Amino acid sequence: MRRAIRIRDEWIDEGLSALPADRPAAEAAISELYTRVRRPVPRFVWVPSPAAATDAGVSARPTLPPRFDALPRHRDDWPTAGLIAAQYARLGYRIGEVVSLRRRRYGTYLFDPWRTDAPEQAVRQGTDAMLVVSRAVIPALTRTVRDSVLVPLRDLLNSEGGDPSGYSCFGQHGVHQVGAYDLWRRSGLLRFRPEESEALDVWTALARSCGWWWPGDEVCVVSERPVEVRAEPAPDGGRRPHSLDGPAVRYADGWGFHAVNGTRVPEWVITDPTPERIAAEPNIEVRRCAIERIGWDAYTEAAGLRLVGAAPDPGNPGSELRLFDLPSDTWGTPARLLLAVNGSLERDGTRRRYGLTVPVDLPDPVAAAAWTYGLGPDQYARLQRRT
Repeated sequence: MRRAIRIRDEWIDEGLSALPADRPAAEAAISELYTRVRRPVPRFVWVPSPAAATDAGVSARPTLPPRFDALPRHRDDWPTAGLIAAQYARLGYRIGEVVSLRRRRYGTYLFDPWRTDAPEQAVRQGTDAMLVVSRAVIPALTRTVRDSVLVPLRDLLNSEGGDPSGYSCFGQHGVHQVGAYDLWRRSGLLRFRPEESEALDVWTALARSCGWWWPGDEVCVVSERPVEVRAEPAPDGGRRPHSLDGPAVRYADGWGFHAVNGTRVPEWVITDPTPERIAAEPNIEVRRCAIERIGWDAYTEAAGLRLVGAAPDPGNPGSELRLFDLPSDTWGTPARLLLAVNGSLERDGTRRRYGLTVPVDLPDPVAAAAWTYGLGPDQYARLQRRT
């Protein structure tokens, strides 16, 4: 199990790498994929970022097959992108079938011991190693690379006019799949046929050598990697993009995004958060990040929020609860803001101050805190320590 975790962390490093692309290695791997689907080696065009692909001539939207697993290995009437996609999909289908069979063999997930135990401990207690890897090891890779980097970049690209091709390969940002397949293989939990292992070698070489790429019939556009990736440790053992003094992910041409504790935010959250911008922001998480940049106490003062009441927190001795009115025209609906202090320590030993919106009819801070736990005020007052 330690080996599986070590391989996962290796692929997380690849997914967050800001090293320059290895162009010869990337072009050799892509050429091999073209050869495997009986297409001539393309002409390569390199761009500084995925956003620059449109200017490089990636404009055709090829028709892709509805089911890659049903596609014959060689079809002259399908575009190159579809044939390469089908080749890659076959790896995933077989792995998915094996893991699904294992899950059915060992029952449903009504009881998941690895949700609370360390993966090594779960295996020692008799939990199937393949299930532990699929539920307790690989998800950190998926959340780190796919959810925290790939999805924000793809959403950003779509908001700027969309992915200019019908099919993108994600290179280093596809390691939530490629890296997972490699983990299954190198950990010995899944046997690969020789032809599958050879195909996986090509895809892992690509993930280690370049960013996104678009396989056209005659031209393949390939993006460089980011020049800067800033991240912090995440609770699940992975990492999440985070930077308080610039973009969290940035390419050489300036394209990228800002993020705070894994949440993609507009640039103003980092450079100039104001009560007015916060009031106009519809996304709750972005709003929270912006307020925390200012500080909750400073925000309530700058926004002119009226204090309803303050009281010692019975669920967190030594801390204070504060309840404020929120203007109904500010956050959409009539509500109040409860300021509290986290009952658990942060990594640096401090307790984080945070704010929660609560119904406007709650009369005092203790009642508001109790409501957030689904308790009555008297029940909340008897808590020894909340988390």
